[in-house]
Amino acid sequence: MSTPKSLPEDARARIAELRVAIDQVDEELVTLISRRAELARGIGALKGGPEGIAFVPARERAVINHALSVNRGPLPNDAIRGIFLQVIASCRNLEQPVTVAYLGPEFTFSHHAALLRFGETAILSAADSVGEVIDLVEHGKAHYGVVPIENSTEGVVRETLDALYRCSLNIADEMSVPVRHSLYGEGALDEVTTVYSHPQALAQCRNWLARTLPRVQTQPTSSTARAAELASTTSNAAAICQALAAERYSLNLLADRIEDSPYNRTRFCVVGQAMSQPSGGDKTSIVFSVKHQAGALIHALAVLEQHGINLTLIESRPTKEMPWQYLFYVDFQGHVHDPKITAALDAMREHCLFLRVFGSYPEADAR
Repeated sequence: MSTPKSLPEDARARIAELRVAIDQVDEELVTLISRRAELARGIGALKGGPEGIAFVPARERAVINHALSVNRGPLPNDAIRGIFLQVIASCRNLEQPVTVAYLGPEFTFSHHAALLRFGETAILSAADSVGEVIDLVEHGKAHYGVVPIENSTEGVVRETLDALYRCSLNIADEMSVPVRHSLYGEGALDEVTTVYSHPQALAQCRNWLARTLPRVQTQPTSSTARAAELASTTSNAAAICQALAAERYSLNLLADRIEDSPYNRTRFCVVGQAMSQPSGGDKTSIVFSVKHQAGALIHALAVLEQHGINLTLIESRPTKEMPWQYLFYVDFQGHVHDPKITAALDAMREHCLFLRVFGSYPEADAR
């Protein structure tokens, strides 16, 4: 980065001094990160064997919370959290490379979520469906899977709920990722005549498009990544897509933060073979069914209220095995190893035909 020649000589000299100091700090950072990596590798060596996969959400949460507790600025906590997620992921993958399947294609929100949680050194594999992600993990072709489970404006992802019911995996972790939409293209904003994107992204930017580009034609695509590809080969076209996709197809930023709701977020869950250990701020996901009779559902849910357990989600889905029989998916705060939760689930089973715990894991909103 060059220094403007218009600056006074004393300012230019001071900038040069500060850059030398930054270079020295960067060297210290590399040394400390390398030292941390060696310590992490030592832990991995002590664990050994196939159980040495070092993804421990409760421990990682404790590490990040400790870092946030000593942060005195000027970087905000979100920036510190992002930095430590990448450091932890890099050290984890040094112990043993982690293979992660995610709902593809590349350069989508699911890809972005997988990168956020497991870092760029993980071995990422795009799958064509949520079911394929689950299959890859169940059959040992991936250590973990990352799939969307709920959007704050669109509701639950039913495909994910159905896939979880059919599999034997556990939810090991969750992430709450802000949905940020931007418009990318090759030309200028006032030259755009067509906007490509996934139907959900188009819907989430409907008001901005109507206000800013009222005469533009919108074209739905199978993914935001596909939208970027089309925008790169079509005259006067743009795409609502991720920065990763825009970079891949050499598109320029035309407008940033065009989503209609600034509060839109998507929950992604990490699925794996093992359940996470308690972290002190956990969430548990279960699925159950009850008899088709008056009051059956109320009696089952009343158990949670009687034990002072806070529900965060409830959703019903057809069993697809018998007509008019439903499964109920419930999330609540707490871990299955907590005595209160154990007692509540034992009591709840007395009112259920079937009950299964999908997993207990650190709650994203508690981080």
